[in-house]
Amino acid sequence: MDWIPLFDDKRDRYQRALVMQGNTAYAAGLALLMAGEPAEEWFRRAAARWRESWDAGAPADAWGRPIGALKASLLARDEPALESLAPWTLELGTATADSPIGRYAGVLALLVLARWPEARHVAESLRERDDFPRDVADALAYVAAHDVVGFVEAVESVVASFETREEFLEDVPVADTALVLAELARRRGFEAQLPDSATLPAP
Repeated sequence: MDWIPLFDDKRDRYQRALVMQGNTAYAAGLALLMAGEPAEEWFRRAAARWRESWDAGAPADAWGRPIGALKASLLARDEPALESLAPWTLELGTATADSPIGRYAGVLALLVLARWPEARHVAESLRERDDFPRDVADALAYVAAHDVVGFVEAVESVVASFETREEFLEDVPVADTALVLAELARRRGFEAQLPDSATLPAP
């Protein structure tokens, strides 16, 4: 028996199972949010599973996992988790990653930590990319700059992009990126009303 390849196979299956649990818990949280019900516990579960999946030996560029953990913790308003996740995310080298998805994780972490000038710098680098959604990059930069008018316009575009999508995580049609952006804006010190949309909870 060749044990190392067997270990690699079982580890990979374990990681995939954790990621799927995170996806499912996050989708459950979004469904409760849309129903107007408390969803924090499901978002906490999602963040924990995604974080655990990284520790189980995730590829170095599996940036979706820290992004998911940060987004879920933001929606749960779980400050202890965010205080742990944001520095950890930056320690992975996200803010200077070649991948735009890695830098996205870095911007989220910097905004959570209220490191506004650095967050704006990394967000500006995303605005220059043609392989990352410009409206999301704009919204992140406007949060960092405390530009309320610019943020509102950018997040409206983000919501509109979700309204035309055909595929969603776990088939749950929710504009979660807009919800996360709105939470980041709240942490920055301004409330921005999201547009009416079937992909967002009722006001």
